[in-house]
Amino acid sequence: MTQSYDYIIIGAGSAGCVLAARLTENPATRVLLLEAGPPDRSLWIHLPIGYGKTMWSKTLNWCFYTDPDPNMNGRRIYWPRGKTLGGSSAINGLIYIRGQREDFDAWAQAGNTGWGYADVLPYFIRAENNQRGASEYHGGQGPLAVSDIAGRDELIEAFIAGAQETGVPRTEDFNGATQTGAGYYQLTTSKGWRCSTATGYLKPVRMRKNLTVATEAHACAILFDKPGDTQHEKQRAIGVRYRQQGAMQEARCNAEVLLCAGAIASPQLLQLSGVGPANLLRQFEIPLVCDSPGVGENLQDHLQFRLSYECSKPITTNDALNSLLGRAKLGWQWLSSRTGALAVGINQGGCFMRVLPSAAGESNRPDIQFHVATLSADMAGGKVHPYSGFTLSVCQLRPESRGSVHARTTSALDDPAMDPRYLSAETDVKTMLSALRLARQVVRQPALAAYAKAETRPGIDVQSDDEVLAYIKSCGQTSWHPIGTCKMGPASDAASVVDPCLRVRGVSALRVVDSSIMPTMPSSNTNAAAIVIGEKAADLILENTP
Repeated sequence: MTQSYDYIIIGAGSAGCVLAARLTENPATRVLLLEAGPPDRSLWIHLPIGYGKTMWSKTLNWCFYTDPDPNMNGRRIYWPRGKTLGGSSAINGLIYIRGQREDFDAWAQAGNTGWGYADVLPYFIRAENNQRGASEYHGGQGPLAVSDIAGRDELIEAFIAGAQETGVPRTEDFNGATQTGAGYYQLTTSKGWRCSTATGYLKPVRMRKNLTVATEAHACAILFDKPGDTQHEKQRAIGVRYRQQGAMQEARCNAEVLLCAGAIASPQLLQLSGVGPANLLRQFEIPLVCDSPGVGENLQDHLQFRLSYECSKPITTNDALNSLLGRAKLGWQWLSSRTGALAVGINQGGCFMRVLPSAAGESNRPDIQFHVATLSADMAGGKVHPYSGFTLSVCQLRPESRGSVHARTTSALDDPAMDPRYLSAETDVKTMLSALRLARQVVRQPALAAYAKAETRPGIDVQSDDEVLAYIKSCGQTSWHPIGTCKMGPASDAASVVDPCLRVRGVSALRVVDSSIMPTMPSSNTNAAAIVIGEKAADLILENTP
């Protein structure tokens, strides 16, 4: 079967749902939105604490594993990514953080005109429906609900006070004038429910006659016209081949193919379609459409480690989850007022601070981030410990290590090779070592020390640099923020895959619109920035529409 549309969007994730909503505002524009996963009907998607379940769901999650990483004791690191309407915004930790002003200004200074902080701030504001209302830094009318955590938690308050005792100020807004500080996160929730991009952007427009949403439709190849078919110098993207209900189908487009499959699948699909490093494509005898050596390179991720503590008071989520009465109280709290742990998820508070001295001429901006959970478990989404517990997760904000994503076979149904190369940069090692020591320093402060009965992981015996590094290599995990594999850059950057308008170099009528275009890592969780990429891309696309 072959269908025809104006635009075909591959991937109904954080950016894809945004594009579908914005492009179909014009009733004359026909859009096909392809999503490899199922509809987002599961209660565990919409209940904020439910990502402990979706974290391991093979139905709603790609459940990727990296290749063995020699820098991580040869371990294969689990990389959950969303596979449903809303993509990773449907299964993530809900934290709404944008990044630092300097992150986006660095993109612009590298030649990505139009991507400086002053350029993207209006899109953050446009996207946002903040509980606090509109202000200089926030929006009050957008599709994406952003809410405060109701009430104050005793443990989070103790952490914030401990950070203050190390010299870090309390903040009420990590997305305001400055990111530095300790405080409560805002979450992408509304009245106790998750607000993914499927909820905020796609659901209100699903009935538009010019929008077709195809779920369980796995894109297998981007189709190009043949050389000589037209007078164009570049081969043009003309459609997509995808698999649905066991059958291969094709859809054609008159305007553009918009690739929004994420930092893992987007480079893989480009490579399988003939756009990528020529040497790699020759290995698989894939006909070359465009030699683009940067496709799949520049992979970045936030590596994190966790410090777990037994709490001296029975006030943690562990206590509630380990008790029938406690679970009943959590359920009643959510049902009666849409508050409590079920409405929050896992990480309530955090901190952005500096751990390494800044280089000459650089601002002393934060280089590490804390996530603070009022529970503890051996792994994210795992069974909580039988005692009162809490966890500090710490990651380096701007890692210098770079990895890659390469097709492993000629089938898009097979996972690609993912090589993160964590800790391959010396700065990353230094930052992580210093970050663990600083985390312990915060815990030792009087405000928090009273709650830390014992460090259960890694344990107080782990002290030397070698011991700390060994712990990080044996237990470090992803923060679920892979980016950069279809790097945006100016024409002078031979490693760039897309230009600042997100058009794929070397071909026409094809753009990449997702976190893979980020040239460097935002100093934060990445979902908010991915949504803004969708918002800005919609304007870039419409500006080119005759």
